[in-house]
Amino acid sequence: MTESSPLLREPATTDTVTSTRGHTVTRLAHTRRGRVASGIAQARRGVRSAVGVLVGARNWVRETVSPAGLLLVAIAIGGTAAGAAFGWFEAWVVAAMSASLLLVCVPFLLGAHDYRVRLDLDRDRVVAGSEIQGTLDLVNRGSRPSMPSVVDIPVGRGLIEAHIPLLRGGAHHEERLVIAAQRRGVIDVGPMTVSRGDPLRVLRREMRWPEVQRVHVHPVTVALPPSSAGLIRDLEGAPSTALVDADLSFHAVREYVPGDSQRHVHWKSTARTGKLMVRQYEESRHARIAVLLDLDLDGYSDDDEFETAVSAAASLGVQGVREGRDVLVGVSSELDTADRGAVQAMRSLPTVTPRALLDGVSALQGGSAAGAGARVIRLESVATLVAQSFGDLSIAFLVTGSLVTLERLRRAAITLPPGITVVAVRVDPEAEPTARHSRELTVLTLGRLDDLAQLLARGAVR
Repeated sequence: MTESSPLLREPATTDTVTSTRGHTVTRLAHTRRGRVASGIAQARRGVRSAVGVLVGARNWVRETVSPAGLLLVAIAIGGTAAGAAFGWFEAWVVAAMSASLLLVCVPFLLGAHDYRVRLDLDRDRVVAGSEIQGTLDLVNRGSRPSMPSVVDIPVGRGLIEAHIPLLRGGAHHEERLVIAAQRRGVIDVGPMTVSRGDPLRVLRREMRWPEVQRVHVHPVTVALPPSSAGLIRDLEGAPSTALVDADLSFHAVREYVPGDSQRHVHWKSTARTGKLMVRQYEESRHARIAVLLDLDLDGYSDDDEFETAVSAAASLGVQGVREGRDVLVGVSSELDTADRGAVQAMRSLPTVTPRALLDGVSALQGGSAAGAGARVIRLESVATLVAQSFGDLSIAFLVTGSLVTLERLRRAAITLPPGITVVAVRVDPEAEPTARHSRELTVLTLGRLDDLAQLLARGAVR
């Protein structure tokens, strides 16, 4: 027989390992390959290992060596090359100085971090213009002293640095922090990073804690007079076509069926017909308040005007929720890039509790409704979507800025269901607080947020 060439592929042999039923079954297959195929596989594994080492080295350099350190490395290499090539004594001196600086910075990285870091915030919800008090507690859990370090705490788009002194084993350091919450929004605090390095900030080591704490900065709101939203006429609700056994609106009488409450027996009809008769009612449903906030920044003269409008809408919504009303707070939904110009979308904020509503308002962001880069839709489109989805409204508030014309407000009011009260709240810091009534709507002009409570207290909404 002719011997098989070692370059040819040999038959595959399969070893199978199984276990009893009810346990995981593992099957392993091993294929014998020729020298060329084995060499190629080993080369591939070697390349992957080399690439992994290079990637790890690159990541280590990025995390450990600062831009200043990279500059020193480049100067040291360049100086050495220039001194060797041209014999420049100055180049050797510059290279030696750069290398010496790098060597001096290395001891500051020696030793391992063994910290326990905890950040406690006194509140996770505040009103715009307030401050958040925090306590940073850092403990050296190791037995050896730890070098001075810096704790970087991202706060929104900013950064707080807490300097930690030299700590002996088991010692702890407490740092008081103050976070300013001047503007409405959502602030993410963290993740924290403990960095240690040399005084020149050439080399550094970092340890990261991934925990992120979220703080909701609520808008400033104003207390409104009770039932000031024109809802006294809806205290008893509006009757519907649904028939129930107990409510306020009497409908008719019918024969008694097992399970009916004897409290609803109509004795006069029972005596007249000789059969046990009970009352039947029409289900009464409380009408819904709609607060529609315009997120189109083109309708506002500046950011302060927009924030005043957000505060006015939040005040109206919170007052309705506190009075137990069915409140809808609708805003324009963020549009996807592919859907701009073809899709109109709105979203309603949670109104289960005042806090849930204010949390939703905290995250609102304005945008532009014009041009190819439109991010939101106009107030008129929001009103149209509300009319299509919510037909049981009794009163609607349209909250917008001073640059929105009365004609646009009238068009938005016409699109809402007929027979409801429509109130437009326009924020204009340069105008006096006024209330104008027309057939389509009532327009309230606010110079500042407190004007809303004064206008509603004077009965501006009819």
